[in-house]
Amino acid sequence: MKARIASMPKAVTDNPAATTPIQMVSVANLPTRFGNFRAVAFTADARGDEHIAIVHGHVRDEKDVPMRIHSECLTGDVLGSLRCDCRDQLIHALETLGQMERGVLLYLRQEGRGIGLTNKIRAYALQDNGHDTVEANHMLGFGDDERDYNVAGEMVRALGIKSVQLMTNNPRKLIGMKEQGITVSGRLPVVMPVNRFNANYLMTKQKRSGHMLSLREPDVAAVLQAHEVATKNTDTQERDRGSKALPLKPRFELGGTTGATAASA
Repeated sequence: MKARIASMPKAVTDNPAATTPIQMVSVANLPTRFGNFRAVAFTADARGDEHIAIVHGHVRDEKDVPMRIHSECLTGDVLGSLRCDCRDQLIHALETLGQMERGVLLYLRQEGRGIGLTNKIRAYALQDNGHDTVEANHMLGFGDDERDYNVAGEMVRALGIKSVQLMTNNPRKLIGMKEQGITVSGRLPVVMPVNRFNANYLMTKQKRSGHMLSLREPDVAAVLQAHEVATKNTDTQERDRGSKALPLKPRFELGGTTGATAASA
């Protein structure tokens, strides 16, 4: 399947600032629960967005540097949404890079595969009504992936990296970085476990967007079926507990009339 790389909007490409590569402006130590990193800040891009590189070890003039290009996902990265696998991939990437000799995570401010936070919530609402993630984007007037990898290429060049091994399942990232003149020497899969909330989403990304997830429809169906069985069992247990509940017993009598305890009111 031929991947489609979204082009930059005309308003951006016509802006003279869009032709000015972003520059490194500051580096600071960033100790994390995943290991010791350095946070590298850059000038804002043509849209005014600020991106960041999380660097482990020495990467300048190095080849085959493991790299994760991670697009911002507020609902997943911060709020722990189960509708996607973004948070799982972010944690996995940081844990993996923290154990390696060197590596980089580029955190790009391209929420919702480039459509923004508000439009992502709109897409979620459409998915709640039965549309898949690709259909939802198209209904809002977007391609299924509107991300731009120009800024990622500029960040790699600013870091002085000779070649990278991309931690990705997305063929468009491989194509996008190569189109930016970055030497991609290999791919490191980042496949996360499927849950009942993201099973259909991930299957859609595999079938319609070409993501290399190795998902099998019977496995996805099994995840969804297991949830249905667990839900039915829980409902049955709740009903059984309700039917076995002891009747309220009188605790005192007042004027010949049986009354219940105040605590039961």
